[in-house]
Amino acid sequence: MDWDYENPFVQAITPQAGDIDGLDHTNNAVYVRWCEQIGWAHSEQLGLDLDDYRRLDRAMAIRRGEYEYLLPTVLGESLTLATWLTGGDGKIAMERRFQLIRERDGATVLRGRWDLVCIDISSGKVRRMPPEFLDAYLPSVAQAGE
Repeated sequence: MDWDYENPFVQAITPQAGDIDGLDHTNNAVYVRWCEQIGWAHSEQLGLDLDDYRRLDRAMAIRRGEYEYLLPTVLGESLTLATWLTGGDGKIAMERRFQLIRERDGATVLRGRWDLVCIDISSGKVRRMPPEFLDAYLPSVAQAGE
């Protein structure tokens, strides 16, 4: 597949009946949910889950989310969703990207981007990333694909 960045973390996705809206396409809100799900799965694969966030009283919160809906998808269609961490300042901010590809023709149907900021869960205030976040996340920052 023609990924935007190298070494994607991927999940196979197939729109189900509940994902389809009145126009017979996957509802835009479903794409947002899929991005959240793969973001958590990627974080867990890198060694940080919700229990770790709670224990550390820190979380990477979405400061800004952008989604570019390029093509519709339909019930039962085979898709592959990818995500990457694509930047980080080593202090409070990181960036996560998403790309959804339709398997039958390799077309990119969605691109997304999150600007993330580290917060203290108990207060909601911006805080520096703890060493555990830096150790898990920064080594996995992706480089642009060929």
